[in-house]
Amino acid sequence: MNKNINIKSLIIDKPLKLDCGQIINNFPLAYETYGSLNEKKDNVILIFHALTGDQFASGINPITKKDGWWSYAVGPGKAIDTDKYFVICANVIGGCLGSFGPSNTNSETNKIYGTTFPVITINDMVNAQYNLLDFFKIEKLFAVMGGSMGGMQVLQFVSNFPNKAKIAIPIACTSSHSAQNIAFNELGRQSIMADTNWLNGDYANQNKNPDKGLSVARMAAHITYLSKNGLQEKFGRKLQERDDLKFSFDADFQIESYLRHQGSVFVNRFDANSYLYITRAMDYFDLTKEYNGNLSKAFEKTKTKFLVISFTSDWLYPTSENKEIVIALNAIGADVAFVEIESDKGHDSFLLNVPEFLNTLKDYINNSYLKN
Repeated sequence: MNKNINIKSLIIDKPLKLDCGQIINNFPLAYETYGSLNEKKDNVILIFHALTGDQFASGINPITKKDGWWSYAVGPGKAIDTDKYFVICANVIGGCLGSFGPSNTNSETNKIYGTTFPVITINDMVNAQYNLLDFFKIEKLFAVMGGSMGGMQVLQFVSNFPNKAKIAIPIACTSSHSAQNIAFNELGRQSIMADTNWLNGDYANQNKNPDKGLSVARMAAHITYLSKNGLQEKFGRKLQERDDLKFSFDADFQIESYLRHQGSVFVNRFDANSYLYITRAMDYFDLTKEYNGNLSKAFEKTKTKFLVISFTSDWLYPTSENKEIVIALNAIGADVAFVEIESDKGHDSFLLNVPEFLNTLKDYINNSYLKN
């Protein structure tokens, strides 16, 4: 976390007033770019990452040494073709891979912030990332896109900056968290805070790590990213490297072993306090409430074209919630297309090799650029 290995970072030296009322200044925003900026600067795509993502959308992540989180979609000749487009992706503030977050050191106290870090929102994340446009001297983006929390940032970006993107592609997202979403996030937060090593968020200053709590939080969240049919097809009730039940609390079933593995590898790359802060930002996100109960008003000033994408087996952000965004856009006569992709891979479908999704994304981006 905050391992400054091959990490590009922009120091934002102008004040940013956060929704919580605090003002931050001279703070880092870590980012990565892919492809080349053309002379007209009209080929720029800003990608927003999801909860546990980072700026390394493609290629090899220099920290984890694994493929970037959107490697199926971003790269030469892929749906988001880096031979054509200049792609920018930043680590959100509140994150733990170079951007200003709870694992940073407070210069006034010389201690790691922990839970003294200010509570941030999706709006704060987007406003921080807007500085990248000034840095690269980009007047208008060709596209903004992202899935899950990334999709929330897309909606917030267009609402905040209605004339700054030609097209917007929010994927598998919502305009506000349901009670179920908040409940799952709270389960994760309580798992972390119940770990004796959490120490009220001050663990880093005491050389501790609430890895057990964070691991359980990741396991619980990971279940929501999958689908019942997908889990059944992949794991069913298959036992883990044994012929019969062990009559213990070891991982008898393959699904148990899989979840434990997901939890154990996660703690090596993510900060527990960042998990608290980012899930809180997602829960606070409510674009409908921000516009006094009328979601359409969030977009009434924009001429941005939208493609909203959902997946049939996504029960975390179901198609019905994505359609609410489409309905709000239709109500103001916005240029909006909607596609529901058939997939048994659940919410994680946007991160995986789902050909129909990737082809849809590629066709829409390329056709829109031809009309640019």
